[in-house]
Amino acid sequence: MINKFCKVPLWECSAVLSSVAMGRTPAETVITDAKLVNVCTHEILEHVDVAIHSGRIALVGDAKHCIGEGTKVIEAAGAYISPGMLDGHIHIESSMLSAGEYARSVIPHGTSGIFYDPHEICNVMGLPGVELMIADAARTPLKAMLTSPSCVPAVPGFEDAGSSISSADIASEMRRDEVVGLGEMMNFPGIINSVTETHAITGETLKAGKTVTGHFSIPDTGAALNAFVAAGIRCCHESTRMEDALAKMRLGMYAMFREGSAWHDLQEVSRSIREHEIDTRFAVMISDDTHPYTLVNDGHLDHIVRRAVSFGIDPITAIQMVTINCAQCFQLDHEIGSIAPGKCADIVFSEDLNDFRPFRTMIDGEVVAENGKMTCAFAPYRYPDSAMHTMHVGEAITAETFRIPTEKKDEALVRVIEIIPAHVGDYERHMTLKVRNGALESDVEQDVLKTFVFERHHDTGKHGVGFVKGFDIQCGAMASTVAHDAHNLLVVGTNDEDMALAANTLINCGGGMCAVREGKILGCVELPLAGLMNPLSAEEMSGKVAALSEAWKEIGCDIVSPFMTMALIPLACLPELRLTDRGLVDCTKFCFSSLEVEE
Repeated sequence: MINKFCKVPLWECSAVLSSVAMGRTPAETVITDAKLVNVCTHEILEHVDVAIHSGRIALVGDAKHCIGEGTKVIEAAGAYISPGMLDGHIHIESSMLSAGEYARSVIPHGTSGIFYDPHEICNVMGLPGVELMIADAARTPLKAMLTSPSCVPAVPGFEDAGSSISSADIASEMRRDEVVGLGEMMNFPGIINSVTETHAITGETLKAGKTVTGHFSIPDTGAALNAFVAAGIRCCHESTRMEDALAKMRLGMYAMFREGSAWHDLQEVSRSIREHEIDTRFAVMISDDTHPYTLVNDGHLDHIVRRAVSFGIDPITAIQMVTINCAQCFQLDHEIGSIAPGKCADIVFSEDLNDFRPFRTMIDGEVVAENGKMTCAFAPYRYPDSAMHTMHVGEAITAETFRIPTEKKDEALVRVIEIIPAHVGDYERHMTLKVRNGALESDVEQDVLKTFVFERHHDTGKHGVGFVKGFDIQCGAMASTVAHDAHNLLVVGTNDEDMALAANTLINCGGGMCAVREGKILGCVELPLAGLMNPLSAEEMSGKVAALSEAWKEIGCDIVSPFMTMALIPLACLPELRLTDRGLVDCTKFCFSSLEVEE
């Protein structure tokens, strides 16, 4: 694949790189006396110099003869240098930051490139929303490599999104320089059942010679997984068990080990390499969804590397999993992912591999961050008004809206979504609720709460109704327009009045997340950009998110990143039971389910 993300194409500078390596032309920059983390050979090489010209590496070894009068010399003084880190699967929108502010927050942590899937904004605004993300990211040094959204909506026929994507759209998108592959193919039923349009979407990507990324979330490691891999899908980040990751790697699929703000799968799935004597070339670590508090306080891929080491993964292996392995997955290892001649000079400096904390980041041979701060500025970007006004709920929401009538007299057996804290899956439970005045109500004693999803893109007035268990809310309500993947308006609560207040709070501020109790707004994170993001800095957004976290605790919930777990309630491509604006979806059989269980 041709890489359009480096400062200068290799064919334009190959002659000068050879001249620098031979000492005929002085290097623009030389790093001296470093400990090289050689991800090509899994070893540490001491007293290594690196000569750089035209944003690329000309020589690795002894570079004294490459230093001229105008050469900038960076003395590593024995510090480690490793390749710039690559996040193989990320949704920028889940950080709640704009693309530019996201870049500003991750580059100081040693991230030089991301493979991002903007299917969140695409579900709201369609491809014009993706164009805005591209333009915002392009002004930054971060190599923002786009995997074009593949499943908009995530599972056709089960929800109403703001837009849709066809195979014809994908054929057009694959001609773009910014696009390196296809975003996660979540419609695995369409793949394994050979649905023509689903295979046409992946097929247009394969025709273009680009990478198809996957989402295979069921525990079938036999025929279904083989069918998925056989369709040309190269990687998957949905492994939650050791067995999942191991099976995928054994079939030549890149298993992406996820460790985000809410989804903590790394410890379990890393057993696939800790407990088995296998080659780790097909193992990659990714973040998927990371909120601003994590980015500000813990970091990005550097945090995941530290977590991996704490779980017993060798530090060099961990670094390979966020560098060369990821580059190979996307067929870009000839350009990025290692410190070697001809490659982009994306280099991270650190003092300790066991406690990996980058203190300097170079991208294309330029120092862009030092000691946790950006060292370069980039132009501001303004999103148009159309992106800042995307709330179109076609009904006036009042407390009466949340009444759930039933024909049962005293009690009813209902389907309940039980969340699993820190994991993406859930359970379908059947629970008995009391009937009051001809309606079903939340039952705090059983930790069962009313849940509504309102269509918010086309003023249709549709809404789906269900119940959720696992948040331990004692009094109050929560609402969010971050509600994967259609991002309709999601409301959960103990009483109708607070649920109405929470819903209208977000309608009035253009989207976001909020928590209320007894008629008072306890916390609100405004996300006016497509109802998903805010152009404020990571630090400012971190403060808002921290305040919302405290509000959740006030109403009784103490699970990790509860708003991110809540956001998955409508995601109809994850087992077992989900709720969309169209109703309850059985995500094991892919059919709608009734709220009340027929006895």
